[in-house]
Amino acid sequence: MLIWGTAMRFILLFVMWACMAWGIELGKVPPVVTIGGTNGGKVSGGRWCSSTLTGKVHALFYVDPDKKDLNEAFAERLKRKHYPASKAASVVVVNMAATWKPNFILNAILKAKQKKYPRALYVKDLHKVMVKKWHLADDDYNVLLFDKKGKLIFKKAGKMSKADMDRAIALIEKNL
Repeated sequence: MLIWGTAMRFILLFVMWACMAWGIELGKVPPVVTIGGTNGGKVSGGRWCSSTLTGKVHALFYVDPDKKDLNEAFAERLKRKHYPASKAASVVVVNMAATWKPNFILNAILKAKQKKYPRALYVKDLHKVMVKKWHLADDDYNVLLFDKKGKLIFKKAGKMSKADMDRAIALIEKNL
């Protein structure tokens, strides 16, 4: 029994270490993730790499299409702020594998959104690359904010409260 308990503790510690090593932590630049080829990529074409989340404050939304309206209030607040494109940017990564909706329908919707909102960059994640590499919440709506150096300064999975939104806006403005 003692050996079993020791083995279980070792496994638990290893899993915790692996999550920290490959996940994302506040105050740190996350491991580089590239989405392209058979895994998806930019709606406009080509691969997308998380190393581009530098030089300005970035808001990254990792979204299950079935929960696209969950944080609409926060998205609307960001739109009303009219942050200069030279200082702030948005990336919307769509977890295409998290929905029952056919990809051809989602592709049409995303192309229309990219056209309507050209300042935001839309990316398709066909195989949950970011769920696996950054341990983001699957089948949910994730909001991540990065400072100019690419460090994670805010993360929230699920519906944002008013306090979450206020904190996120304050962090964006502080880091502009």
